[in-house]
Amino acid sequence: MAHLIDRRLQGKNKSAGNRERFLRRYKGQIKEAVARAIKGRSITDIEKGEKVSIPVKDINEPTFGHAQGGVWEVVRPGNREYQKGDQIQRPKGGQGQGKGKASNSEETSEDDFAFELTREEFMNYFFEDLELPNLVKTQLTSLVEFKQQRAGYTISGTPTNIHVLRSMRGAIGRRIAVGAKSRKRLREAEAELEELQKTAFEDDHRLLALRKEIHHLRTRIHAIPFLDPIDLRYANRIKVPKPSSQAVMFCVMDVSGSMDQAKKDAAKRFFILLYLFLERAYEKISVVFIRHHTQATEVEENDFFNSRESGGTVVSSALHLLHKIIAERYASSDWNVYVAQASDGDNWDNDSVTCRELLINKIMPLVQYYSYVEITDGEPQNLWYEYTQIPAVHPHFAMQKIESPADIYPVFRELFKKQTK
Repeated sequence: MAHLIDRRLQGKNKSAGNRERFLRRYKGQIKEAVARAIKGRSITDIEKGEKVSIPVKDINEPTFGHAQGGVWEVVRPGNREYQKGDQIQRPKGGQGQGKGKASNSEETSEDDFAFELTREEFMNYFFEDLELPNLVKTQLTSLVEFKQQRAGYTISGTPTNIHVLRSMRGAIGRRIAVGAKSRKRLREAEAELEELQKTAFEDDHRLLALRKEIHHLRTRIHAIPFLDPIDLRYANRIKVPKPSSQAVMFCVMDVSGSMDQAKKDAAKRFFILLYLFLERAYEKISVVFIRHHTQATEVEENDFFNSRESGGTVVSSALHLLHKIIAERYASSDWNVYVAQASDGDNWDNDSVTCRELLINKIMPLVQYYSYVEITDGEPQNLWYEYTQIPAVHPHFAMQKIESPADIYPVFRELFKKQTK
């Protein structure tokens, strides 16, 4: 019978097994509580844990109670005022501190059951029904980290690494191989001796020779060592590079005069949410920030979100720079490339056609997934209509429209929903 021992570190007065059992049992109520919790918090804080509450009525379980039946009497100690048959007046109501209207219900209210979800538990519930489309880990790259891996057996090593089963198996094979010829001849000699004893006398030289040979064969067989140093085998373990998948996330954003601070803030929240999602699928993630107006530049994160620009918009400048960076620094055979582009859709008319051709012919074959969000509360712009032709050629291109910050979650879930098998 196998015995599983849970050696995970647990907090004081906590049980990992009971906690997991509770989370599985009330999964539906916890998911609803998480959905309510994320509505009232900032996306920038989504990676933290959360305190959620579940109505007590949802976790109550039926119980059996045993009451004392029949007619019975009891004597209470210290009673000096009442006798059997006396009627007792109802006590007067106390001075409560509650506010609001009274209820005509006899049920008493109870507080909700509240508990803390860790960061990992909270993110698991939030991302549970999401999936990275076309999640193809094109190549596993070696990092500095190594792991121990079994690599057969060796004839030398430390005593603690002796493999008993393998050593005994080798010893048995050696004893069988070395003594096989002697055992065969011993059986033949014993059979000859038994036949010869029926007809020959005790002083017959043939009997004496056979007995001498049998004694020599038995001594030779017994001299074979039970375990020889050449039989010892040691478990061999070697260090191998620990494989780790890596991805690069490109954040492309329009910073022209038409992109006000509210639109930039919505784009920032979408980028943060996408980064947290990719972080769950890849151990190593590089982030590249590209901003553009009439010209595109690669900048640091602080400049990407906080700098202010003015002027027109030429989106193709950002796509040219994007293609150049991918080709020079992030070859598709080594990296999983994801691109998130945010814009209000306003673009120089003739440039939108160029953007579509750049994406179809050069960029989309190099990326795993490309998501475009248009942040505007009006009608779609010319860039949107050009981009609508791309999914027919490259299905891993997705686009959605964001009108207000409240649309960020629904749009994100729509872009990264689980695909039907």
